[in-house]
Amino acid sequence: MRVSRTWTALAATAFVLPLALVSADYATKAADHLDPPTRTDKDFDPTPDVPADIADVFAWYTPTSIVVVLTFAGPQPGNMPPTYDRDVLYTINISNAGARTDPEFQIKFRFGFDGQSPGVKFEGIPGTTGPLVGPVQTVLQQGGVKAIAGVFDDPFFFDLVGFRATRSTGTLSIQNTRDFFDKQNDTSVVIEMPRSAVLNGTNPLDVWATTARFGGNL
Repeated sequence: MRVSRTWTALAATAFVLPLALVSADYATKAADHLDPPTRTDKDFDPTPDVPADIADVFAWYTPTSIVVVLTFAGPQPGNMPPTYDRDVLYTINISNAGARTDPEFQIKFRFGFDGQSPGVKFEGIPGTTGPLVGPVQTVLQQGGVKAIAGVFDDPFFFDLVGFRATRSTGTLSIQNTRDFFDKQNDTSVVIEMPRSAVLNGTNPLDVWATTARFGGNL
C-alpha cells in the first residue's frame, strides 16, 4: 500500500492565520507534489501513480465553519479531465486533542461509477450522521456540512521555472509575476464543517491527508 501525506496546523482560537505546512516529520514544506518521486514523477517512473499524488492541503476558518481543501493529481493542463480512481482511498485526518499525530476525526472518501457518471462517497465528516454520497462537481449537503469533489484551478502561486533556475545556477531568478500553476488544474475536494463539530476548546487543530492504493503499487 502506498501512502502519501501532507500536513497543516491551525490554532483553534483564531479566524485568519497563516498556515504552517509541514510534512509528517514536521520539516517545513510548501507542497507535496510528486512525493515520493520514485512513484509519482514521470522522470523517475514511466507509469507514475498520479491519482494518489497529493498536491496540497489547505485549511481555514470562517466565523461559523472550518473549511478543508485537499488537492491531488496535478497540476494538469486545463484541457485535461479530472482524475477519479476508484482504487485509491483518500483520508483527511484531524486531531483536536491528545497526541497531535493521533486523529480524532478521519474523513475518508472514494470515487465510484454508476456505469455512466462518476460519483463520490464521503464518510466520517464531523457534523454528519452518515455517509454523504452523490455526483462529482456537485455540492453535497447534510445538516451544516457541505462537500464537493471535482476539478478546479490549482490555487497555489509559485514560480517553479524561476525556482529551478535558481537551484541550478545559484542566482536568484524567481519572479513574483510568473505563476507556473496558472491555468492548471487539480482534482480536489472541498469540505465545509461546523466549527462546533470540530473544535475542542482552545486545543490546536492538526490537519493532514494520506492516500492509499488498494492492491498496492501499480
